[in-house]
Amino acid sequence: MKDFKAIAEAYQKVDFNLRQAALATVVKVRGSSYRSPGARMLITDDGRWVGSISGGCLEGDALRKARQVMANKKPLTVTYDTREESNQNLGIGLGCNGVIDVLIEPLEAGTATIEQLHAYAQTPTPLALATIFNGLDVGEKMLLTEAGKTEISFSNPMLNAHVLPELQHVFTTRKSHAQQYVVQGIEHEVFIELIQPAVSVIIFGGGFDARPVSNLAKSLGWNVSVTDECVAHIAPIFFPTADKLSLCQREFIDRDFNISPYTACILMSHNYEYDRDVLKRLLKSTTPYIGILGPRKRFDKMLAEFEAEGLALASTDFERIHSPIGLDIGAEAPDEIALAIISEIQAKFTNREGGFLKNQDGPIHQRQPGSDQVFKQVYL
Repeated sequence: MKDFKAIAEAYQKVDFNLRQAALATVVKVRGSSYRSPGARMLITDDGRWVGSISGGCLEGDALRKARQVMANKKPLTVTYDTREESNQNLGIGLGCNGVIDVLIEPLEAGTATIEQLHAYAQTPTPLALATIFNGLDVGEKMLLTEAGKTEISFSNPMLNAHVLPELQHVFTTRKSHAQQYVVQGIEHEVFIELIQPAVSVIIFGGGFDARPVSNLAKSLGWNVSVTDECVAHIAPIFFPTADKLSLCQREFIDRDFNISPYTACILMSHNYEYDRDVLKRLLKSTTPYIGILGPRKRFDKMLAEFEAEGLALASTDFERIHSPIGLDIGAEAPDEIALAIISEIQAKFTNREGGFLKNQDGPIHQRQPGSDQVFKQVYL
């Protein structure tokens, strides 16, 4: 989401009276690749780009192809085969053992898809997007909201009818992938994609150790809010990258914050009663992650007090509460603790354990059963 936000912002700054632009999107991957399907890069005719579609291997050639697309005003799907150690077409040795399809589309002022996606990215609402990358009408799109409203349709009504069930289903499977459809004897390849909002982080407590947490979360493109009951703790000079600084009493958390399934909550006030009271209110919310700074005995004391009040936590509550907070990476200093916290949130929201990749059996990126096609899955 960070790349897409940067791309949308860069797109809005392009003066199309003077410049041309194109959008490159990874739409299908077989085997290994640096980026998963959905990775994007905005390219302008002066050779600048925002975002990435690889680790640097493909960007140069994509820039050349994008200039052709800008000149022709027609989208183009380029297939990069990185299974060869020396790829003469790219002029470099890759050896990544993958085949990557990249759709490059010309952009104009007022391109509806980018503007709509950018608008929805500001809300806690996912979208389903289908893009034709092989067959007739390459580059056409179908956009569906979670509420079931079709915002954009293909020009072919029969293809709409074929793709719509898969777009609806992607809200459940949460898997972005390429799909083939045969309509009136013509084969189309369509990239089915779930566009999810950016992660939001609310840090409860404005101590000095919350500052690196805020900065690191923002560096990932997450929306960051910091709240405290003491105004001196949340001076803007302490949290220059935060999106929101809020002086909020604990009893008004529900009123002042929109906590959704895309929100991670971090309790690090160093005030036991404050953290306990905030936790009690967060249990009623839909946040999938509640991290509490401090030793396990501190959380056990909270549980005992809740039990004495007749408040019993459900098993699902224990799944989303992380106390002590963070991955076990040997963190001691505030910057290290921030890394452990943000890493744990990333692992939680991608359904990973946070272990060593070298100990993992099989590929890093998930693949379709019985196929080497890579899909991207989100779990929020």
